[in-house]
Amino acid sequence: MKGVALQQMAEKMSLKNLTPDIPMDHKKITTPDVNRPALQLAGYFEHFAADRVQIIGYVESTYLSDMSSEKKEQVYTQLLSYDIPCIVFSSDLKPDEQLMRIAGERQIPVLQSHKSTSAFMAELIRWLNVQLAPMISIHGVLVDVYGEGVLIMGESGIGKSEAALELVKRGHRLVTDDVVEIRKVSDETLIGSAPDITRHFIELRGIGIVDIQTLFGFASVRETQSIDLVIKLEDWDRDREYDRLGLEEEYTEFLGNKVACHSIPIRPGRNLAIICESAAVNYRQKKMGYNAAQELYKRVQENLLKRCEEEE
Repeated sequence: MKGVALQQMAEKMSLKNLTPDIPMDHKKITTPDVNRPALQLAGYFEHFAADRVQIIGYVESTYLSDMSSEKKEQVYTQLLSYDIPCIVFSSDLKPDEQLMRIAGERQIPVLQSHKSTSAFMAELIRWLNVQLAPMISIHGVLVDVYGEGVLIMGESGIGKSEAALELVKRGHRLVTDDVVEIRKVSDETLIGSAPDITRHFIELRGIGIVDIQTLFGFASVRETQSIDLVIKLEDWDRDREYDRLGLEEEYTEFLGNKVACHSIPIRPGRNLAIICESAAVNYRQKKMGYNAAQELYKRVQENLLKRCEEEE
């Protein structure tokens, strides 16, 4: 079953481990949802989501502080009898000795966050949604161009990496070269990232491996980026008719999500970086309600109508 290692979550969320003697390497989080066990602390365990990260906030902590020692023993024993991933105390709240003792006996990790409950929950859910989202790996290059995620695809050796390098030189940011990991975080959003082993590297034929972050600085790379536009590079075919107006939108599909797509024929002398920049800006214009192709079509129609009226 796919899951996120508890140790990875603790490091990412900067959590303090209050039970360092309890191993976390075998613990996996398999759902992006979290649970505040208020009802469970009151004794109601039906429909208890035990597979979620359990978060104790100020309300739960105050409720526990007013509880008798005998009642706490009963509630903690029942709560920790489930195989929950961990318990996290937010807002620097501290668990009492009874919970720590029973958690140690049950081998349930107890963690602590300095963030407020709402802020911690929002950040954790967002991160887990990305980590646990359906994922595929494809061959391509992903670049942040004017804030738009441009996925450049094409056959090996067609010039994807060279286009990405030129875009970086022009002030844009590289996400990944060669392999793009695509995650579906919602029905509208796809997030692309690089495998850990190739992050920030570009392969240039004849030169070798280039570290973009080292050459151009931290501002030239980013970890993740939404995929907004796909540019497919292909060899020029004299017998094929290419779209010259762009009145009809083309799409490609990843994990059930449609993404706007342009097929760009490659010939010697074409500046791929400028083409990618123009495509990204044109896409932004369309999102803002302006379509250059429709504007041209409108002008042509108005001109034809005007001529017809003059001839009459």
